Amino acid sequence: MGGSEREVTDMTDIRTAGAAETAESAQVTGFWRALGLPGLIDVHTHFMPERVLAKVWDYFDSVGPLTGLPWPITYRMEEDRRVETLRGFGVRRFTSMLYPHKPAMAAWLNSWSAEFASRTPDCLHTATFFPEPEAAGYVTRALDEGARVFKAHLQVGGYDPGDELLEPVWGALAEAGVPVVTHCGSGPAPGNHTGPGPIGRVLARHPRLRLVVAHMGVPEYGDFLDLAERHPGVFLDTAMVFTAFSEALSPYPREDLPRLTDLGDRILLGTDFPNIPYPYLEALEGLAGLGLGDDWLRAVCHDNAARLFGV
Repeated sequence: MGGSEREVTDMTDIRTAGAAETAESAQVTGFWRALGLPGLIDVHTHFMPERVLAKVWDYFDSVGPLTGLPWPITYRMEEDRRVETLRGFGVRRFTSMLYPHKPAMAAWLNSWSAEFASRTPDCLHTATFFPEPEAAGYVTRALDEGARVFKAHLQVGGYDPGDELLEPVWGALAEAGVPVVTHCGSGPAPGNHTGPGPIGRVLARHPRLRLVVAHMGVPEYGDFLDLAERHPGVFLDTAMVFTAFSEALSPYPREDLPRLTDLGDRILLGTDFPNIPYPYLEALEGLAGLGLGDDWLRAVCHDNAARLFGV
């Protein structure tokens, strides 16, 4: 193929991709406009340094052996384009969920995330931590610098949330009233400190903690509903749950749907964008398909998070 023919093909591909993105944005915005919302608030989205994100994507590229299903990254694109994609969907606020897997990493991630938030005003300033002697210091510093949400990944980090090095961290977060989105469920594969027990013991010591259970606590859904019912500061995010992909792995128990209505003011939209193996719209359609009503959807997709973060 000659140079001019290749250029024509490339331009055709770009136009086709652009048309598909425009159509997808129209579908997503149509969803929330039909509910009378000003947009969406997504509490579980990932932005992190490029070399770290590349390693995360490498993990998902090989995660099939853990789940038995391929896990292609739907929104594998440059950072600026990912931000613009969310904006095109009408996501008013989102997060930069990032997390360390070893010591001496969290403070650096927090510095990156603070800079990202400063140039991305619709991103809620996100921070993280790891059980290490420096944790209390850099968490306090992040709070002083305006961090509005933290991420704790017990599965990837492989740590006990009850580690004594984290006691001042949980205490500071509880005192500040700043939410921490925590992957504490045992999906897609259990860790040494996942499940409701370890994080439940932290809540017993810090009952004022605002804890957002990522992925509704998959697969221990009922146990984490129990936790939320006992602790008014516990929320659950919907990241990846109720989609066909998740239902094939860990179906949500339909007998627990009435409990989602009872906890309707503490369920938050999360999607795990960009690391999802399906289009963004599927997450929204999965929520609508539960049949819990428009008032519930409005609360989950926007109003609960707007109240939690004061936006």
